[in-house]
Amino acid sequence: MDRVAAGFWGAFFCTASLMLVLSLAAFARSHRRVALMAGLTSLVSAAFAIAYLGWLPIEGAVEARVLAHVAVGAAVSLALMLMSTFGMLRQHAVGRRALALLLGAGALVLGAGWLLEPGQALALSSVLALAVGGAMLVIAVRGAVRGDRAGWIAVAGLVFMLVAIAGLSWIALSRSNWWPVHALSALAGVAYLCVIATVLWSRYSYLLELAEVMAHGPSYDPVTRMRSHSETGQMVGELFFRREEGPVRPVGVIAVCLGNLYALENLHGRAAFNHALFVCAGRLRRCVPQYVEMGRLGEDGFLLLVRNADDPRRLAQLARVVRARLARPIALSTGRDAARLEAAGTAWAAEVGVGVLATTTQVRPAQAVATARAMARTAWSYASRLAFFDARVGQIAELPPEEGATKAAA
Repeated sequence: MDRVAAGFWGAFFCTASLMLVLSLAAFARSHRRVALMAGLTSLVSAAFAIAYLGWLPIEGAVEARVLAHVAVGAAVSLALMLMSTFGMLRQHAVGRRALALLLGAGALVLGAGWLLEPGQALALSSVLALAVGGAMLVIAVRGAVRGDRAGWIAVAGLVFMLVAIAGLSWIALSRSNWWPVHALSALAGVAYLCVIATVLWSRYSYLLELAEVMAHGPSYDPVTRMRSHSETGQMVGELFFRREEGPVRPVGVIAVCLGNLYALENLHGRAAFNHALFVCAGRLRRCVPQYVEMGRLGEDGFLLLVRNADDPRRLAQLARVVRARLARPIALSTGRDAARLEAAGTAWAAEVGVGVLATTTQVRPAQAVATARAMARTAWSYASRLAFFDARVGQIAELPPEEGATKAAA
């Protein structure tokens, strides 16, 4: 095989391998159906390419017979996986008829292939693979015209799949090493896997959010994807009231308040308010360690709880990270049109106030939360936007620079 062609096929197999690894990660998160679809798609596609490129340890008539069976099996498998991925099997009656038709056509082609020469059987099986893909393309185009949300994505994926199958079939039948055909087939295969991965990722993200909704119910806040106000109060109560079950433990309470959210709503409406809150919550989730509990605090803030917070420097450093991340400018959309959400209509930066409180489980939870929130609001008047409770003077003060973090949080 030409070096250029080998490079393109290397990109295809790397894409298939990456998709397989990601499917294993999804399987570890218990989303087994999504993982199964992604893993089978990558494996079947890679196996089909390996066989048709002539990399099996067989030659001649035996190879042609094997490739004929591989083509039928791959066509039926990919068709069923695509129909499942794009929701074509949700109607059980339609799914049963489609399965019976696919299996019947595959068995008929395999049976007819044994009455033909090996090369002719391979050509017939390749035609079946193209015919199955073409039939699915017609179904996908009809769905897209009727307004199916995933219709045009399905059309694009099927077009790439047909180009890859056609190129591989030509390579298998002619055993050509002409690199443009290899390059076109490999690139089409990469594009097909990327389309399928995009669809499966959308499904995976939906299942993740659905799992959160089912776990928390009405206590799940869809805007911030965190605990709602009532659930945050329950989280605080569970942490502080455990003092009866064991020794007194240190707790870190960090309150975050966004000072200009309501001004943003008054100027640009509720959509901009929700967009800003959504982006800030996403940044907060990404920068906060896993051991920190999070939830909403009122309409304009968040609450972070750190268990066993015996290191004041970690609390101070976490507060600085949160402040720096949330203070970055945001390009907001001011309209509700879904097609224009990515358009940068307004540049906005949050006025972040962060209050850091190092306390223990002996303190009443309502008092701890109220103190932290008061410190966060007081922090708006400080240049650093960071505040803590200075026990030496008994009042709220600005958190010193990093070199003084140990004394500040103590």
